[in-house]
Amino acid sequence: MYAVIQTGGKQYKVAPGHTLRIDKILTEVGANVDFNNVLMVGNGEDIRIGTPIVDNGKVTATVLEQGRGKKIKIIKFKRRKHHLKRMGHRQHYTDVKITGIMADGIEATWTMPEPKTENVEAAPSESETQNVEAAPVAETSEAQASPASNPTSEAQSGGETTPQEAAQTPETETVPQEGKVAEEKTR
Repeated sequence: MYAVIQTGGKQYKVAPGHTLRIDKILTEVGANVDFNNVLMVGNGEDIRIGTPIVDNGKVTATVLEQGRGKKIKIIKFKRRKHHLKRMGHRQHYTDVKITGIMADGIEATWTMPEPKTENVEAAPSESETQNVEAAPVAETSEAQASPASNPTSEAQSGGETTPQEAAQTPETETVPQEGKVAEEKTR
Protein backbone atom coordinates (compact mmCIF):
# COMPACT_ATOMS: atom_id res chain seq x y z
CA MET A 1 0.00 0.00 0.00
CA TYR A 2 1.21 3.48 -0.81
CA ALA A 3 0.00 7.07 -0.93
CA VAL A 4 1.03 10.39 -2.47
CA ILE A 5 0.94 13.29 -0.02
CA GLN A 6 1.64 16.99 -0.32
CA THR A 7 3.53 18.92 2.33
CA GLY A 8 5.78 21.95 2.16
CA GLY A 9 4.85 22.59 -1.48
CA LYS A 10 6.24 19.20 -2.52
CA GLN A 11 4.70 15.81 -3.24
CA TYR A 12 6.01 12.55 -1.73
CA LYS A 13 5.16 8.91 -2.46
CA VAL A 14 5.07 7.12 0.91
CA ALA A 15 4.36 3.66 2.29
CA PRO A 16 4.00 2.41 5.87
CA GLY A 17 7.45 2.08 7.46
CA HIS A 18 9.21 4.62 5.20
CA THR A 19 11.37 7.36 6.71
CA LEU A 20 10.94 10.72 5.02
CA ARG A 21 12.80 14.04 5.26
CA ILE A 22 10.42 16.97 4.74
CA ASP A 23 10.49 20.72 5.31
CA LYS A 24 10.28 21.72 8.96
CA ILE A 25 7.00 21.23 10.81
CA LEU A 26 6.50 22.82 14.23
CA THR A 27 6.08 19.68 16.35
CA GLU A 28 8.00 17.93 19.09
CA VAL A 29 10.19 14.87 18.52
CA GLY A 30 8.14 11.71 19.16
CA ALA A 31 4.80 13.38 18.43
CA ASN A 32 2.34 12.02 15.86
CA VAL A 33 1.54 14.09 12.77
CA ASP A 34 -1.42 13.72 10.37
CA PHE A 35 -1.10 14.68 6.71
CA ASN A 36 -4.56 15.39 5.29
CA ASN A 37 -3.46 16.49 1.79
CA VAL A 38 -3.53 12.97 0.35
CA LEU A 39 -3.54 13.16 -3.46
CA MET A 40 -3.67 9.42 -4.21
CA VAL A 41 -3.96 6.09 -2.37
CA GLY A 42 -3.11 2.72 -3.90
CA ASN A 43 -3.55 -0.79 -2.55
CA GLY A 44 -2.75 -3.39 -5.20
CA GLU A 45 -5.41 -3.01 -7.93
CA ASP A 46 -7.53 -0.59 -5.82
CA ILE A 47 -6.28 2.92 -6.68
CA ARG A 48 -8.06 6.09 -5.60
CA ILE A 49 -7.12 9.44 -7.10
CA GLY A 50 -8.41 12.60 -5.46
CA THR A 51 -9.88 15.69 -7.15
CA PRO A 52 -7.58 17.28 -5.88
CA ILE A 53 -7.47 15.32 -2.58
CA VAL A 54 -8.87 11.93 -1.58
CA ASP A 55 -12.03 12.10 0.55
CA ASN A 56 -11.30 11.10 4.17
CA GLY A 57 -7.69 10.39 3.27
CA LYS A 58 -5.11 10.64 6.01
CA VAL A 59 -1.48 9.62 6.45
CA THR A 60 -0.12 9.39 9.98
CA ALA A 61 3.55 9.70 10.89
CA THR A 62 5.81 9.97 13.93
CA VAL A 63 8.42 12.73 14.15
CA LEU A 64 11.90 11.23 14.50
CA GLU A 65 14.18 14.26 14.34
CA GLN A 66 14.31 18.03 13.84
CA GLY A 67 17.48 19.41 12.34
CA ARG A 68 19.33 21.49 9.79
CA GLY A 69 20.75 20.26 6.50
CA LYS A 70 24.22 20.72 5.05
CA LYS A 71 25.39 24.26 4.42
CA ILE A 72 24.88 25.58 0.91
CA LYS A 73 27.44 28.19 -0.15
CA ILE A 74 26.29 31.06 -2.34
CA ILE A 75 28.85 33.25 -4.13
CA LYS A 76 27.92 36.27 -6.23
CA PHE A 77 30.79 37.60 -8.30
CA LYS A 78 31.06 40.32 -10.93
CA ARG A 79 34.29 40.46 -12.87
CA ARG A 80 36.30 43.68 -13.18
CA LYS A 81 33.93 45.45 -10.75
CA HIS A 82 35.64 44.53 -7.47
CA HIS A 83 32.45 42.81 -6.33
CA LEU A 84 32.29 39.49 -4.43
CA LYS A 85 29.48 38.49 -2.08
CA ARG A 86 29.46 35.25 -0.08
CA MET A 87 26.47 33.84 1.74
CA GLY A 88 25.46 30.53 3.24
CA HIS A 89 22.19 28.78 4.00
CA ARG A 90 21.14 25.72 6.02
CA GLN A 91 17.61 24.43 5.43
CA HIS A 92 15.61 23.24 8.47
CA TYR A 93 14.08 19.77 8.11
CA THR A 94 11.96 17.23 9.95
CA ASP A 95 12.46 13.47 9.67
CA VAL A 96 9.22 11.48 9.97
CA LYS A 97 8.40 7.76 9.88
CA ILE A 98 5.12 6.85 8.17
CA THR A 99 2.99 4.73 10.51
CA GLY A 100 -0.36 4.50 8.71
CA ILE A 101 -2.35 5.26 5.58
CA MET A 102 -6.15 5.60 5.64
CA ALA A 103 -8.85 6.38 3.11
CA ASP A 104 -12.49 5.31 2.61
CA GLY A 105 -12.39 1.50 2.86
CA ILE A 106 -8.57 1.30 2.73
CA GLU A 107 -6.35 1.18 5.79
CA ALA A 108 -2.78 0.07 6.40
CA THR A 109 -0.63 0.49 9.49
CA TRP A 110 3.01 -0.16 10.19
CA THR A 111 4.18 -2.07 13.23
CA MET A 112 7.73 -2.43 14.46
CA PRO A 113 9.11 -5.75 13.18
CA GLU A 114 10.30 -8.12 15.90
CA PRO A 115 14.06 -8.64 15.97
CA LYS A 116 15.17 -12.05 14.72
CA THR A 117 16.52 -14.23 17.48
CA GLU A 118 18.74 -17.18 16.72
CA ASN A 119 20.24 -19.77 19.00
CA VAL A 120 23.91 -18.91 19.01
CA GLU A 121 26.44 -20.86 21.03
CA ALA A 122 28.83 -18.74 23.00
CA ALA A 123 32.38 -19.04 21.67
CA PRO A 124 35.24 -18.71 24.14
CA SER A 125 36.79 -15.29 24.19
CA GLU A 126 40.44 -14.67 23.36
CA SER A 127 41.40 -14.32 27.02
CA GLU A 128 39.85 -17.72 27.80
CA THR A 129 41.77 -19.41 24.99
CA GLN A 130 45.01 -17.77 26.12
CA ASN A 131 44.45 -19.04 29.65
CA VAL A 132 43.98 -22.57 28.33
CA GLU A 133 47.23 -22.37 26.34
CA ALA A 134 49.14 -20.91 29.29
CA ALA A 135 47.80 -23.51 31.73
CA PRO A 136 50.56 -25.67 33.26
CA VAL A 137 50.94 -29.14 31.81
CA ALA A 138 50.33 -31.95 34.28
CA GLU A 139 53.48 -33.60 35.50
CA THR A 140 54.19 -36.91 33.84
CA SER A 141 56.16 -39.90 34.99
CA GLU A 142 59.83 -40.21 34.07
CA ALA A 143 59.12 -43.02 31.61
CA GLN A 144 56.78 -40.81 29.56
CA ALA A 145 58.87 -37.67 29.90
CA SER A 146 62.12 -39.06 28.53
CA PRO A 147 61.81 -42.17 26.38
CA ALA A 148 65.45 -41.77 25.24
CA SER A 149 66.72 -42.17 28.83
CA ASN A 150 64.68 -45.35 29.24
CA PRO A 151 65.65 -47.74 26.41
CA THR A 152 63.43 -50.50 27.74
CA SER A 153 60.26 -48.51 27.06
CA GLU A 154 61.17 -48.25 23.36
CA ALA A 155 61.98 -51.90 23.14
CA GLN A 156 58.71 -52.81 24.78
CA SER A 157 56.62 -50.63 22.48
CA GLY A 158 58.36 -51.88 19.38
CA GLY A 159 60.10 -48.59 18.55
CA GLU A 160 56.85 -46.73 17.98
CA THR A 161 55.91 -43.70 20.04
CA THR A 162 52.46 -42.98 21.35
CA PRO A 163 50.75 -39.69 20.47
CA GLN A 164 51.31 -38.45 24.02
CA GLU A 165 55.03 -39.16 23.80
CA ALA A 166 55.24 -37.52 20.38
CA ALA A 167 53.57 -34.38 21.71
CA GLN A 168 55.99 -34.16 24.62
CA THR A 169 59.24 -34.75 22.69
CA PRO A 170 60.18 -32.00 20.23
CA GLU A 171 61.08 -33.05 16.70
CA THR A 172 64.50 -31.88 15.68
CA GLU A 173 66.01 -31.45 12.28
CA THR A 174 69.44 -30.43 11.12
CA VAL A 175 69.54 -27.68 8.53
CA PRO A 176 72.85 -26.97 6.78
CA GLN A 177 73.69 -23.33 6.26
CA GLU A 178 76.29 -21.78 4.00
CA GLY A 179 79.71 -21.64 5.59
CA LYS A 180 78.45 -22.69 9.01
CA VAL A 181 78.22 -25.92 10.88
CA ALA A 182 74.78 -27.54 10.77
CA GLU A 183 72.58 -26.45 13.67
CA GLU A 184 69.64 -28.13 15.29
CA LYS A 185 66.26 -26.45 14.83
CA THR A 186 63.02 -27.40 16.48
CA ARG A 187 59.76 -27.19 14.64
